[in-house]
Amino acid sequence: MKPTSNLPAPRRAIIYCRVSSTRQREEGHGLESQEHRCRQYAALQGYEVEAVFPDDASGGGDFMRRPGMVALLTYLDAKPNERFAIIFDDLKRFARDREFHFGLKRALAQRGARPECLNFKFDDTPEGEFVETVFAAQGHLEREQNKRTVIQRMTACVEGGRYIFAPAVGYKYADVNGARTLVPDEPRASVVRECLEGYACGRFQSIAEVKRHMEGFACVKKNAKGEVYINTAREMLKRPLYAGLVRVPKWGPELHQGIHKPLVSVATWRRVQDRLGGKAYAPARKDLNADFPLRGAVACSNCGNNLTAAWAKGRSASYAYYWCQTKGCELHRKSIRKDKIEGEFEALLQGLRPMPALFEAGRAMLADLWQVRLEGAESRRKASRAELAAVERKLITVTDRLLEAESPAVIRTYERQLEKLEDERAGLRELSAKPGQQIGRFEDVYRTAIEFIANPWKIWSSEALDRKRMVLKLVFPDGLQYCPETGYRTAETPMIFRLFGASSAKGCEMVEPGGIEPPTS
Repeated sequence: MKPTSNLPAPRRAIIYCRVSSTRQREEGHGLESQEHRCRQYAALQGYEVEAVFPDDASGGGDFMRRPGMVALLTYLDAKPNERFAIIFDDLKRFARDREFHFGLKRALAQRGARPECLNFKFDDTPEGEFVETVFAAQGHLEREQNKRTVIQRMTACVEGGRYIFAPAVGYKYADVNGARTLVPDEPRASVVRECLEGYACGRFQSIAEVKRHMEGFACVKKNAKGEVYINTAREMLKRPLYAGLVRVPKWGPELHQGIHKPLVSVATWRRVQDRLGGKAYAPARKDLNADFPLRGAVACSNCGNNLTAAWAKGRSASYAYYWCQTKGCELHRKSIRKDKIEGEFEALLQGLRPMPALFEAGRAMLADLWQVRLEGAESRRKASRAELAAVERKLITVTDRLLEAESPAVIRTYERQLEKLEDERAGLRELSAKPGQQIGRFEDVYRTAIEFIANPWKIWSSEALDRKRMVLKLVFPDGLQYCPETGYRTAETPMIFRLFGASSAKGCEMVEPGGIEPPTS
């Protein structure tokens, strides 16, 4: 590297200005005033300012992570035969890291450029380099101290239950009692709640189904193709924030009770995590759409393979058909009109209507069982308090052992134990926090389930594809077979409908409670 003092005196100058964040730039902190002072300096030195490169990112000390600086170096590379003075408002704008300070200085010298600062004179003498090193170290120290202060303040906020990052989908920031706090952002919050609860109970069998469900709402942000990224759905399912908990993984495994309103219970969130980390489910078919809800659920009666479906374009209109696509099958490519196969399926569903007397009796029994569950809630809360105390004692013990551990493998083991104990403590806190809280009214909790048993066709008639798929999974878990000539083959009526006296798929009604033979008394 040639010393900058041996380079020809520059006649042109490039100004570099920097603030550490986009927010500072939007608030007008510095860029314009920096440029103004640098232009005044260039005029006094007789330089012609050829370009100005601003930056609104710190780069974490690395100048190659600043877009403006990268553009400046690229500009110099495009003019290798010209010599420029690179003017900075302050040495801290140059670099606030010892290593990158001298790395940037070398990068400029290699391109024949000379850095000049309004309040510091670069000098290539040993004494000048010593002073420059001291100033660079001072800037590095200030940067590290600021970083430490910010982390300490952010950690204190998190430990107090305050979320301090960009709001997650379904939340927004609002002023609550004079403090900036997360609040549910409707209608997105309801979409997120439905996705989490649906995945927890198995309504959505895969992350792909959650993603597709989110795409059906106009309020959910999508990409240029109108799709939700699969990682967006995955990260949404993992976030403890929706259960009212705050955690920053890089600062530790501990979960803190948030001050914001949760969208789901901790128990629901934990069921989601169990499913995410448990058995892998096959991804949802990409060809499922609302036009053909039976695709993938109805099989050919001859070969047993699932029927496919598509729109066929005619001379004046398009027509929808289902057909078997298995080569060698006698029914291969024999089209079945959409309205015929789906109409007969709706007739099957309409036949699954429970007998009124048995249905009301079963509903009353469920309501009684629910009341028993409500009465036992207080005893479960007391047990949760005892378990919570035991878990907190374990946390103290594991934390003490972690502080004493020296082996990396042992440390990782204790950290995993702490994370599991924190998850368990968060769930127990929720169960024991409000002694008088009820787990819900029977009518509210089981409204959808009762409506489904009373009339599954009503749920099917919804426009939502995921509801149609839910009906298929619950009513005909083993699938159906269809013959173009005779229609649907006999399917076994699910146990839940037989218990309530619903008719079978072929219209055979349940026997009355008295039996076939006449009563003897």
